Amino acid sequence: MTGLPAWLARWFDSRIELSPEQRQRLDAWRALPQADLAKPLAGSRCVVVDVETSGLNLQKDTLISIGAVAVANGRIALGDSFSVVLQQEKVSQRDNILLHGIGGNAQAEGVPPAEALLGFLAFLGKDPLVAFHAAFDNTMIRRAIQRYIGFHFKHPWLDLAYVMPGLNPLFARRLRSLDDWATHFGIPNDARHNALADALSTAQLYLVATAQASQKNIKTYNAMQHLEKMQHWAGGS
Repeated sequence: MTGLPAWLARWFDSRIELSPEQRQRLDAWRALPQADLAKPLAGSRCVVVDVETSGLNLQKDTLISIGAVAVANGRIALGDSFSVVLQQEKVSQRDNILLHGIGGNAQAEGVPPAEALLGFLAFLGKDPLVAFHAAFDNTMIRRAIQRYIGFHFKHPWLDLAYVMPGLNPLFARRLRSLDDWATHFGIPNDARHNALADALSTAQLYLVATAQASQKNIKTYNAMQHLEKMQHWAGGS
């Protein structure tokens, strides 16, 4: 279990009942080489992700769906996408369903969580992740993986909620949400709060970010992370 002492890793693993085939898939993913984050973005792959949840409480609410799309070699790879609804032990509240549109039957009949999350890992590989307000997506995915697969998911993330203000300081006070930035750059989204649709919208914003960053000689994922870190230090998002 990456990032945990061996004894604690074994303890977590012992609590999770994965089938031999699922365990093999997980071991295969863990054995993949790490992505080269110093490689030029124009020649690499990253995965842009969005999630839908039962609410906004990071401690109590649950992961309902994941939508993800790959950006490879500077382009959105529409054929390289992923979408899944995780089977829920308890259907979310009506107001929550009205927000994301995933009804009670769809939640109850979703993909068993361990299988859904193993599918996400297989799609992701070891390529880095991109999101808008990444801390939320990261926490919800990490908690679900810990609960249903039994290991500590530690992965590189890039947060466009900080990158975009860093690249566009004149708009930083006026443009705050994903909707704000998407509207400003003319990025459509006809299915807001659908995880895959939001991931696609975020991916288009990421292409705007990489084009702007390239003009500032910021051409790698590592360099984009440094820009994000500087924006954190500056106290802006």
